[in-house]
Amino acid sequence: MTAPIELYYWPTPNGWKISIALEEMGLPYELKPVNIGTGEQFRPEFLAISPNNRMPAIIDPGGPDGEPVSVFESGAILQYLARKTGRFYGDTPREQIEVEQWLFWQMGGLGPMAGQAHHFRSYAPKIEPDLTKLEYGKTRYTNEVNRLYGVMDRRLAGRDYLAGPYSIADMAAWPWILPEGQGQSLDDFANLKAWHARVGERPAVQAGRAAGKQMRVALADDSEDMKKARDILFGQRARP
Repeated sequence: MTAPIELYYWPTPNGWKISIALEEMGLPYELKPVNIGTGEQFRPEFLAISPNNRMPAIIDPGGPDGEPVSVFESGAILQYLARKTGRFYGDTPREQIEVEQWLFWQMGGLGPMAGQAHHFRSYAPKIEPDLTKLEYGKTRYTNEVNRLYGVMDRRLAGRDYLAGPYSIADMAAWPWILPEGQGQSLDDFANLKAWHARVGERPAVQAGRAAGKQMRVALADDSEDMKKARDILFGQRARP
């Protein structure tokens, strides 16, 4: 029996993409915590798997030709898992084009912009006391997330999922719809709101979203541990 896939993970939107996919595809997996608040992503053994020092990453003992393989970057992992199982990637070349368009849209747009909006709205005010210095970034990224929500809302008019049948494109986008932290209201986007509820009702999505929830420990904003975590997360520079 093939050993489970090792998922190097922390419970964040990018991590949830992969735990959701593994649950949807019925692939056995083992969580390997990478505490990004304490700098575990910079350990040499993790760097060997993920050269960008970012989770998630996987090691699949049953990779191509039966040999182990490691994969980093959440979009690449989703594509790998979909090809491995033959599921959630479309059944024809035309359907696969649709999936890939919306997968890369999430990777290049929704994820980075939503992450920046959340940073300037939630984290940056705890680092920079002069809030006037943050206003441009906060406004710029909040507005861009609003635009991207609108793109999704128009796309979902008259359809249930982003790229035809339910796919890895939906798995990639769903975890990033966190409207409160991004300064949005789903009430302004009826189609997106319905899609978000529809995907969120799937048992595998619920299981993947809950994976490793015990890993997070609530820390007071002014605690030394939280200050150290913010410095690790947002003070990173090039390392040898």
